[in-house]
Amino acid sequence: MTEPVLPEPPLLPAAPRPRRVGLAVAAVLLGLLAAGAGLAWHFLCRSNVPAAVDGPAYLYIRRGVGLNAVLDSLRRPGQLARPQDFARVARWRGFGTAAHPVQPGRYTLPAGLGNLALLRLLESGRQDTLAFTLKPFHYLPQLPRQAGRQLSTDTVLLHKLLLDNAYLLTRYGLDTATVRTLFIPGTLRLCWPTPAPAFLDSVAARHRRFWTSRRLAEADSLQMSPVQVSVLASIVQRETAQPTDKPLIAGVYLNRLRRGQPLQADPTLLWPLHGLGTRKRVLNVDKKVDSPYNTYRHKGLPPGPITTPFPQALDAVLRPAHHNFVFFCARPDGSGFSDFSETFAQHKAFARRFQHHLDSLKIKR
Repeated sequence: MTEPVLPEPPLLPAAPRPRRVGLAVAAVLLGLLAAGAGLAWHFLCRSNVPAAVDGPAYLYIRRGVGLNAVLDSLRRPGQLARPQDFARVARWRGFGTAAHPVQPGRYTLPAGLGNLALLRLLESGRQDTLAFTLKPFHYLPQLPRQAGRQLSTDTVLLHKLLLDNAYLLTRYGLDTATVRTLFIPGTLRLCWPTPAPAFLDSVAARHRRFWTSRRLAEADSLQMSPVQVSVLASIVQRETAQPTDKPLIAGVYLNRLRRGQPLQADPTLLWPLHGLGTRKRVLNVDKKVDSPYNTYRHKGLPPGPITTPFPQALDAVLRPAHHNFVFFCARPDGSGFSDFSETFAQHKAFARRFQHHLDSLKIKR
């Protein structure tokens, strides 16, 4: 008896391979990660600072401002290519909060900088210095205005410190009359947000660098202090702009001091009248001004400088020309040079010639 033949079981469909599913999922995840990375790169790292056409771009942040003020500055044309992107990243990072405070300063914005790098720069406070040009000034109120045009500083406090005798004496050994000798015109490297006391300390540091041991020895040979040298140099500077005449004029005034004669310097008459820089002629009535700066009425040096002398004027006093002249008068040719004389008679002839020249130009003041 033969066994019955059983039918073969039907073939079942093959189960999907787990590896293929994993690859598909991985591909999707990689795509999402790539998209996220691209988006992150777009907002965080993509260049947002365009190349400046007329030199480097600067961002100025004043003391005490917040995020909105910074964003307003960056929205100005040419600062950022996409300021709205920077604003999103700044708020996401918490810029302007206690964890990431706004640091005042002047920041250079390098071309190609991304949002995250820019934020890190601003958070670090790594600002560049600027070249502050200290120009000559005649009266103390002029200095805070000059500083305020170039720096972010408390000009009210600066003016107050310049009038504080106790502070000036303790800090610099000077007073309100002599503090102008501290300022030597030239260039200082300063941060844009410089506090008023730090500004004065920087000026004092430049003053100390100028007064080398050689210059101190030269002042001592003249039996003058640095303050006295600065006072006389301020007069020399107002008398001429010609470098070769400065040592000659310094020699004239030193001769007068040695002989006990009054300096009789015309610029010292105009200083108490607030006429420096505005009047081209000194009249006899000016010689009657009641002031310790009137060197026609008072012998010796005035109490303080009438302007802040350049290094060239200071060196002209320290290294004067040696001669016997005690008079000088500006030449009528407008060259800025002077004629020098030993006798009053010769000087009077030069002076009359110059006065006729002023009359011909109808210069009354």
